[in-house]
Amino acid sequence: MIGFSLLAQDGAARRGQITTAHGTIETPAFMPVGTAATVKAMRPEEVAATGADIILANTYHLMLRPGAERIAALGGLHRFMNWPKSILTDSGGYQVMSLAQLREIGEEGVVFRSHLDGTRMTLTPELSIEIQRLLGADITMAFDECTPFPATEEEARRSMELSMRWAARSKDAFKSRDGAGLFGIVQGGVFPALRQQSAEALIAIGFDGYAVGGLAVGEGQDVMFQVLDETLPALPQDRPRYLMGVGKPADLVGAVARGIDMFDCVLPTRSGRTAQAFTRRGTVNLRNARHAEDPRPLDESCDCPACTQYCRAYLHHLVKANEILGSMLLTQHNLRYYGGLMRDLRAAIADGGLADFAAGFAEAQARDDIPALQDRDG
Repeated sequence: MIGFSLLAQDGAARRGQITTAHGTIETPAFMPVGTAATVKAMRPEEVAATGADIILANTYHLMLRPGAERIAALGGLHRFMNWPKSILTDSGGYQVMSLAQLREIGEEGVVFRSHLDGTRMTLTPELSIEIQRLLGADITMAFDECTPFPATEEEARRSMELSMRWAARSKDAFKSRDGAGLFGIVQGGVFPALRQQSAEALIAIGFDGYAVGGLAVGEGQDVMFQVLDETLPALPQDRPRYLMGVGKPADLVGAVARGIDMFDCVLPTRSGRTAQAFTRRGTVNLRNARHAEDPRPLDESCDCPACTQYCRAYLHHLVKANEILGSMLLTQHNLRYYGGLMRDLRAAIADGGLADFAAGFAEAQARDDIPALQDRDG
């Protein structure tokens, strides 16, 4: 069982704390993605320095390589990757649907071929939960089918109902232990009635937290926010809420305002490896020639090494020369930016000033008063 306490509210927005066997998670929280037991281009202590209290690891990838049993024999995922704080593991369902080959989805689970070597494998709710137990996850995710987008209402219904049956089996398979919890996942596509049915089914089963899945898959921000507006009031106030796979800074601010407590996304790390940097005035593309002779810091308000020890011209040079250091510095910067955004959101909620913060954030992101910060890449 994990703990969750609400410390402050501002409208629907919540400031809280989640307590696991490996520490306290200040919420709203962003979880850097450590797919293969590492946050790419970052050492664990550097990830912690960005403000992260928890990271996400990937069940599907770790079951394929190096294997959950091997990780368990070596002391569990925390020791294996030298991360002393909390870990959330996803169920593997999304990766099976998006990466694996020749999928066959049935009531029992999913039969698929590994994207690495074509090995035929099966993943069921029970096996997903067991793998996550072997990894030593602080927060385990129920096994679900990620509803494709677009989908008809009937397709979304069948997918959601299957996920709810799998959720019940996940709960039965989960072995409760101190400081560890199990989250259910709300599905239902973009259809409010299906989302409501999914939420009701999960509450009846009973989980330590509730995730909203199946969003940020192409539906657009307006639709995503509409789904959250229609779904979150149905979820318990005394449990954490997790929006999966989101996202852009503006998505985070809008979702926090609607009552989301946790996020994960590959965007800040992937962007760091593709020369994109998030700043308080928007997104900067370090590949652009305009930065080649720019002696200024990337963001003068940031205290990360990329901003305090190097200039834009040098970062541009690293990117153009395909030097690994460029990916390392920009990844660290982006995670520091996301960590700072979460910290600012927590402070705004505690002070009752979230609406003013959100308005100022939107205005700052749209500024064009500094020429080298006019890039809007995604």
